[in-house]
Amino acid sequence: MIRVFPTKTNACPDDKDVRFGEPGLFDRTKEIHISVAFSWDVERAEFLADQWGLIGDVKIGGVAMGDPGGEFEPGMYIKKGYTITSRGCPNRCWFCDVWKREGDIRELQIKDGYNILDSNLLACSDEHILNVFEMLERQKEPIEFTGGFEAARLKGWHIDQLLRLNLKQVFFAYDTQNDYEPLIIASKKLKDAGLIKPTSHKIRCYVLIGYPKDTFNLAGKRLGQVMDLGIMPMAMLYRDKMGDYDKKWRRFQREWANPVILGHKMKLNN
Repeated sequence: MIRVFPTKTNACPDDKDVRFGEPGLFDRTKEIHISVAFSWDVERAEFLADQWGLIGDVKIGGVAMGDPGGEFEPGMYIKKGYTITSRGCPNRCWFCDVWKREGDIRELQIKDGYNILDSNLLACSDEHILNVFEMLERQKEPIEFTGGFEAARLKGWHIDQLLRLNLKQVFFAYDTQNDYEPLIIASKKLKDAGLIKPTSHKIRCYVLIGYPKDTFNLAGKRLGQVMDLGIMPMAMLYRDKMGDYDKKWRRFQREWANPVILGHKMKLNN
């Protein structure tokens, strides 16, 4: 089976059966899976389906196609090392499709990996979260939580578990104003535990920017608030379902998504 991806990202698998475009001269297979992560790639995915349909049976799925997702298969549609231990989210954020597509939180079988992509791991049961941390302690690679933690759900024992890991980075989220106060509380706990300090940027925070009625001044203020907490921000540019965005916002976002630039900003801030 060949897996085809309309867009190549860092999370795409990289084995010999992965393709990122039309079939090559020597491609032969009976089954082709086209995985679509972004809504703006649907049109290209449909084009690729026509092309690959000439040599085999094609199935199109993925996040952008409304796939609610089942049990996670390591290395199948996401690079080995990345893992998903739960799907869905109990929150109903206006800008997010996870709860619409996957429903409320669903705990999955825990498969080994060092980069957790769960949309809201801390919404899972204590038992599941503990089992995830136990799995992570076995990993040889530094641990990442790039799916993001919800600051309002962070508890002391979560921090105790983080301290047991060879932690590379964990992301929080500042998507709406309601996220700020919990982020302040979480940052104090993380500072007290030694996970936030000027010499280390293991704690990071996604900051949503460029959504309707947002301004550069307001976005800059939110990003600055995150830096003031000792947390390195990561600007996430809002896109509509067609993937459109203002190019001025894109330039702004790049300045607030580059770790080198942000590290310099934080030094000046301190």
